[in-house]
Amino acid sequence: MLEPIRASILSGKRIILASTSPRRAEILQNIGLRFEVVPSTYEEDLDPKDYQNHGDFAIATALNKVLEVDKRLSNDRVKPDIIIGADTVVSYDGRVFGKPRDKEEAFKHLQVLSGKQHTVFTGVVIKTPTNISKFYEHTKVLMAKMDQRTIQAYIATNEPMDKAGAYGIQGFGGSIIEKIDGDYFTV
Repeated sequence: MLEPIRASILSGKRIILASTSPRRAEILQNIGLRFEVVPSTYEEDLDPKDYQNHGDFAIATALNKVLEVDKRLSNDRVKPDIIIGADTVVSYDGRVFGKPRDKEEAFKHLQVLSGKQHTVFTGVVIKTPTNISKFYEHTKVLMAKMDQRTIQAYIATNEPMDKAGAYGIQGFGGSIIEKIDGDYFTV
C-alpha cells in the first residue's frame, strides 16, 4: 500500500545505514528501502551513568555513529540524503549489558540474565541535511533459566559475540527466550 508513496518520496535519495548489523539491513530491505551500508567507526565509549535512562544512552550512541559517518562522507560528490543509525543495549537491575568483549564476558552476561526479565532498548537516529530525528523503543524480555552447559553451548555458536546482552532473538537465541512484551524488532 505504501510502495507508491515510498517510491516517489525516496526515489533517487542516497540513504545510508551506519551499521553492519544484518538484522538492521534486513528491516530496511523488508520495507523496500534502497540503501548503502557504511559502518560507523565510532568508538562506543559513552558512560550509561551520564544519561537519564538507558534509552537515552542508546540514542546517544546511535547519534555518535551517525555523526561519525556523516563527517566521513561530507566530502563525497553525492552527499547522503538520509543517514540511519541505531544502537541496542540490554538493561537489568540498573546495569547495561552491551556486546561482550569475549566469551567469558558473554557467559557472565547470560548467567546474570538467565531466568530473569530484563529490558532491551534500541535507540534510532535518522539524519537528513536539515533535521535529526531521535527515538527509542523498549521491549521487556523474559529469558529462560539456563544451566552452565546450556550457556556454554549457546556461546559455542558464536552468535552472542556481537549482540547486546550476549544474545539475539532472531537466531539460536530465540530458543532461550520465554516471552517478550513489546516489539520483536527492538530485541
